[in-house]
Amino acid sequence: MLKKELNLLDVFCIATGSMISSGLFILPGIAHAQAGPAVIFSYFFAGLLAMTGMLSQAELVSAMPKAGGTYFYVTRTMGPAIGTVDGLLTWFSLCLKSAFALGGMAAFMVLIVDVDIHIVAIGLCFFFVVLNIIGVKEAAKAQVALVLALLALLVLYVFLGLPKVDLQHFKSFLPYGYHSVFVTAGLVFVSFGGLLKVASVAEEVKNPGKVIPLAMILSLLVVSILYMLVIFVTSGVLGADVLDKSITPITDGAFAFMGNGGRIALSIAAILAFVSTANAGIMAASRYPLALSRDGLLPASLMEVNDKYKTPHIALIVTGLFMIVALCLDLTALAKAASSALLLTYIFSCLCLIIMRESHLQNYQPSFKAPLYPWIQIIGIFGFGFLLFEMGKEALLISSILMACGFFIYWFYGRIRSTREFALLHLIERITAKELTTRSLETELKEIIHERDDVIKDKFDHIIEQSEILDIENSITVDELFRIASQSISKSITLSEEEIFEKLNERENESTTVISPKLAVPHIIIDGEHIFTILLIRCKEGIVFFEDAPKVQTVFLLMGTKDERNLHLRVLSAIAQIIQDPNFEKKWIQAKSKEDLRDLILLGKRRRN
Repeated sequence: MLKKELNLLDVFCIATGSMISSGLFILPGIAHAQAGPAVIFSYFFAGLLAMTGMLSQAELVSAMPKAGGTYFYVTRTMGPAIGTVDGLLTWFSLCLKSAFALGGMAAFMVLIVDVDIHIVAIGLCFFFVVLNIIGVKEAAKAQVALVLALLALLVLYVFLGLPKVDLQHFKSFLPYGYHSVFVTAGLVFVSFGGLLKVASVAEEVKNPGKVIPLAMILSLLVVSILYMLVIFVTSGVLGADVLDKSITPITDGAFAFMGNGGRIALSIAAILAFVSTANAGIMAASRYPLALSRDGLLPASLMEVNDKYKTPHIALIVTGLFMIVALCLDLTALAKAASSALLLTYIFSCLCLIIMRESHLQNYQPSFKAPLYPWIQIIGIFGFGFLLFEMGKEALLISSILMACGFFIYWFYGRIRSTREFALLHLIERITAKELTTRSLETELKEIIHERDDVIKDKFDHIIEQSEILDIENSITVDELFRIASQSISKSITLSEEEIFEKLNERENESTTVISPKLAVPHIIIDGEHIFTILLIRCKEGIVFFEDAPKVQTVFLLMGTKDERNLHLRVLSAIAQIIQDPNFEKKWIQAKSKEDLRDLILLGKRRRN
């Protein structure tokens, strides 16, 4: 298992540092040449769409914070075939984006020092691979320092640049029409790919259910505002004649109103941005082959975790080598390839959330829930599809080739090594009323919740895990209930069925054990020592305790000796906390099986002793 070492600032800086790089320091010039000053809206539109995917990812990763991020929840939602495609797409995209960052450093390094940038880029790639092998916390510390320095320089750029903006440069705001804005939005969408990197390191985050969604939201807001302000300043300072031809637009903008010192300062900012993107990219991308390998979809060597540093060293080395190869590719081709893969991944995220929710999996319990469901996801699916289409034939061809490669690897390697239950089967089962699933996915989700919430099992957990469960379909009387319960309990303790039955009736006659219209908690004291048992009972049609009173559908029957009185009280307290959930009764009736009933109690919200 990977170590949980990342906090909110670490996760925020991983996402932010990943997004503020080529999308801000190289692409604005290329994008301005396509859309004019309206490129500001291209970034705004891309960020708005990224928000729909981000909210979906935030919910999914809060429910399943595992290494491999998007791959993990796509596989558990849509199956290993689609999961393999998504995992390789995202790995490919993150590697290319990081290579794009390292390659883009060439334009800035030559402004400061005469050096062979290819040697520097390869050297940095090796450095960050080694840094990530040594430990994710060490890599995260470097990321935090890089990002905070970068944000400070960008805020300075905006603060000093706003008074120098010439509004005349915005007179021809839409020189190429509205269509160019959307086409350009597809090109610059790669700028928001850093959000995917957060999901991939989720297994290494402390309190991931709360930290990851908050970090993703904060990062997207900060980056979107910075993009808008920086590009507004750059467009207003340089104008189309200069900006359209610039491959170092922010540095050129700084030179225009701060002189050579500004050029050097923003060149350093650009280098910090590219380095932070490469570092976060290696960290995040390496978790995808790790996760694929865990599921048997790639060779087992890729899931090896270093004994000393607890990091996936083989996956990190393979990712670094692929990035070095990618450095030889054309920068524009890299941007289009990475953007098309990201768009497909965001589409998968929106689809996954819809399938997960509609499958009604009991143990799908995200800590964060995306608002405005399902409209946010529907808008996202159509918006990402529109951007992908608008990017042209080249992007569609790249996407098709990448998907075909993913299916090829699954069909000839993963298909014969991995079988896995997924949520889509549960949805089909729900619609068709056919038995298609086991409880393997529910069990895995329960284990993930325990790991996510750092659950340490207490005595109550162990009692519930070993307890008997009665699931009764038809309506019965309270006497019939006690007779059935006595027969079940007598098998595990020394008391006879008749003695248990009499004690239950005697207790009920003293005062009713019905504590709410649909719930009863009969509890009796028996002779002996060190005996305590609980029987969980569901009666779908209800148990008649009183005439003209609501029928009871939920019963917790407790039985123990006097020396277990403290445990008895703790169990009553745990039950009281669990049933506080306003949806408890609905979930109890809708549970598909006895094990689902047991999980409902085990995963109930309560304080553990």
